Amino acid sequence: MPIVTVQQGPRDAELKRELVRRVTDAFVDAYRIPPETVQVWIHEVPADSWGAAGTLTADK
Repeated sequence: MPIVTVQQGPRDAELKRELVRRVTDAFVDAYRIPPETVQVWIHEVPADSWGAAGTLTADK
């Protein structure tokens, strides 16, 4: 049973639904497994809790 973890900033529910569908489809196609065996976990991190290149994402 594959478990895929996506770490990202906040997104609306419709975008997350699409992401979960596409990630699931990719595993179904690549591994030839049933979709119910694929789990996608979305871990959303607020923009003030992560940064890149020495700057908080919230400050960009």
